[in-house]
Amino acid sequence: MKASRARLKKPMADTVRNYTASVSYDQRLAPYDIEGSIAHAKMLAKREIISNKESAQLIEGLERIADEIERGVFLFDEEREDVHLNIEARLIELVGDLGGKLHTARSRNDQIALDMRLFTKDAIKDVLEALHDLRGRILDKAESHQETIIPGYTHLQRGQPILLAHHLLAYAQMFERDSERFRETLRRTDVMPLGSGALAGVPYPIDREFVANELGFRAVSANSIDAVSDRDFVIEFHAAASVAMMHLSRLAEELVLWSSEEFSFAEMDDSYATGSSIMPQKKNPDVAELARSRTGRVYGNLTAALTMMKGLPLAYNRDLQEDKQPLFSSVDVVTSSLQVMGEVLATLHFQTERMRHAAEEGFSLATDIADYLVKRGIPFREAHGIVGEVVQFALERGISLADLDLDQYRGFSEVFDKEVLEITVESALKARSETGGTAPEAVSRELMKAKKRLREE
Repeated sequence: MKASRARLKKPMADTVRNYTASVSYDQRLAPYDIEGSIAHAKMLAKREIISNKESAQLIEGLERIADEIERGVFLFDEEREDVHLNIEARLIELVGDLGGKLHTARSRNDQIALDMRLFTKDAIKDVLEALHDLRGRILDKAESHQETIIPGYTHLQRGQPILLAHHLLAYAQMFERDSERFRETLRRTDVMPLGSGALAGVPYPIDREFVANELGFRAVSANSIDAVSDRDFVIEFHAAASVAMMHLSRLAEELVLWSSEEFSFAEMDDSYATGSSIMPQKKNPDVAELARSRTGRVYGNLTAALTMMKGLPLAYNRDLQEDKQPLFSSVDVVTSSLQVMGEVLATLHFQTERMRHAAEEGFSLATDIADYLVKRGIPFREAHGIVGEVVQFALERGISLADLDLDQYRGFSEVFDKEVLEITVESALKARSETGGTAPEAVSRELMKAKKRLREE
């Protein structure tokens, strides 16, 4: 069975057939196409458009096709253009001309819109599951490192001491927002388009709400033109996936940096690292590097989807055939990347002593010394300048702030007293106890809240 050419006098050119065929990739939608067709067959019988016997025969044939596809014995034929015609042709082989009745009250336009929404709903649920797992692994790591001190960075320069748990909770917040974005996308995807026909609706007494309930949709589409030509939900998936991959890429970048000898903050488990083909000493963070790189693929898919849609007049246009490959790509990349990076993080070993040493060395307590002066009445800008001079003094002598004695401090301001010598990374952490701060008590509170939110999801 091929697409109808009754209006056309010449056979399709082979180059056109090859160029327009989509079955090589849209066959991935076959389970959803069959699921939608079964619900449609039930509805046609319910509304007495076909008989109950005919409906049962159609459903039996569809279920047999589903089994053939699952067992890998179904032969997709590119001569039959797309997944819909392949399934319909096989159905006619199984049940005879009755198979042609299944297309009553629907078009390939609303059929593919349905398949895409069913596929995207499942894809979002898979991504949400992967995000949930990743967030759980991050929270587990944070919980086990509530006392691990690391340097916090701005401009990739050491800034202030923070808790490793606080740093990890920053990623937990990012991925929690990603979960929210995907849930919102799911709500807008969860609208059933079948029954819209080619663009104007169908002239049959169908029951769209019945089909929606059979397929687990929360609502039916309100406008037939919009329903067959809308791919907003696909674009939203790409957008949410792009943000999630951006967050994952930031995490991957830090793991690459932290596992380098220059940082030596973390070591990846051997099962999640690779070696070098020529340098036997190497242990490469390839998984993190690939996650970082594949982010660009998802960005490209978002751009492709936006570009595809930007100039399309209503309603359906063949351009919409190009929505599938980018979507499949983004689904595969974001799901696999979240899963494998969660495993990398779960098996990651942090070099806690090295992290603490990095937090203590240098001048990471300079801000706290400035705040110390402010609490004694000196305006912050003036205090900032005084401490800057202290830092320069130490730099010129090749020493750290911890090496200075009180007399040296008082050479820059009489306000300094012995309490300046009691400023440590622990005191710096403890001072930042407000909500969102890096104090142990604040981090513990936020960790508990994050775990509670995760459980409630």
